[in-house]
Amino acid sequence: MPEKNKIYTAEITGLTSEGSGICRIENMAVFVPRTAVGDIAEIKIVKVLSNYAYGIVNKIIESSPDRENRPCDVYEKCGGCVFRHISYYAECRAKEKIVKDAFERIGGLSPVFDEFIPADFPEHYRNKAQFPVASIDGKAVCGFYAPRSHRVIPADECPLQPEIFSDILHVILDYINSADISVYDEKSGTGIIRHIYLRKGFYSGEIMVCIVARKDISRRLASLCRILSEKFSDIKSIVLNINPERTNVILGQKCLTLYGSETVSDTMCGNKIEISPLSFYQINIPQAEKLYRKALEYASPSPDYTLADLYCGAGTIGLSMAEYFKNIIGIEIIPEAVENAKRNSAVNGIENARFFCGDAGEIFKNLSYQPDIVVVDPPRKGCSAETLDVIINTSPKKIIMISCNPATAARDSKYLAQRGYSVERACGCDLFPATKHVECVVLISKEGY
Repeated sequence: MPEKNKIYTAEITGLTSEGSGICRIENMAVFVPRTAVGDIAEIKIVKVLSNYAYGIVNKIIESSPDRENRPCDVYEKCGGCVFRHISYYAECRAKEKIVKDAFERIGGLSPVFDEFIPADFPEHYRNKAQFPVASIDGKAVCGFYAPRSHRVIPADECPLQPEIFSDILHVILDYINSADISVYDEKSGTGIIRHIYLRKGFYSGEIMVCIVARKDISRRLASLCRILSEKFSDIKSIVLNINPERTNVILGQKCLTLYGSETVSDTMCGNKIEISPLSFYQINIPQAEKLYRKALEYASPSPDYTLADLYCGAGTIGLSMAEYFKNIIGIEIIPEAVENAKRNSAVNGIENARFFCGDAGEIFKNLSYQPDIVVVDPPRKGCSAETLDVIINTSPKKIIMISCNPATAARDSKYLAQRGYSVERACGCDLFPATKHVECVVLISKEGY
């Protein structure tokens, strides 16, 4: 067993799903952040558990050919990017393996794995950013939380986000400081400004600025709205979101439009999409379009089929496939998202899509027809057994699972495979370059179909 604080020399032979390198020291697996497969390094042991240990790099003796500097001033502190020290090609190889390992090891499944889909734009791809605001040395700053903490690492620039976001943040922070508006303190529950939340349409360029505050400060933000709207012509909406709760949840339920419209618009898969502060919208639109095309390929649509889109959000998946199906049914529990989906359907002249707010099981019971294909795009925690049972009870010919967490996708696919379905194909798709996250889409067919 390796000893804590002792330095060993070892070669990195693999990567975890969290992006850490793996080596073996004294016959024990040791996880080492910011290392690459092929690195030979001096590694200091910092924590030893019964079956594995954690280490940090003391010195790189021989660098892996995968190593590449993808610059960022704070990535080692903020923890958002775990692959910024290796080439994008190496990152895609690692993520492809993460997807395969999830299905083969966690799920005990052996689908056909289609070719991994890399991103065309590994930088500046995010159309959404949520910056926690903190007070440091008496001044408002924003940035990202340090790993496993709520300590804000100041960073008003990020290579994953549009450059204009940084310019907007500078203006907002200058205003907050000059107007002496207090910053929320989690421990005491006092202060006002909690987060700065920005969205930008990838194709439209339209920007939404959302200030998250503990209480209504509309009047104090009137001058800020004027400054922002005059300085940035792409800003089409400025919203105040009020969150008075002592919670880690970023957004409250009440939104006040201070300038422009309640929503911004974008185009996705040829459809115009309206986006509100509370509605889900994919972070990386060009990659999401590739992902949806793969999902459509897996669905093998028919003009006689009905498609049900669970966790439908603003309706982007179902609407992207509407022309290939007889009916589209979208189901979502967030009322604002359902209203977005309905408007998006109307704006695009799509007449065969219906959207419902509520429990999928109850909604399916009240429909006069059942879906032939179900598309499900759950949150990271995956589907509950109750949701999966609802899907099984509708007996669709195919289930297309889109997931931002291959581990829970594999778990849920295994559940379906034990109940009359066959997991046929899977494909990884990188919607989140430089980070540990990777998306996948899975084709699950009813046995005998």
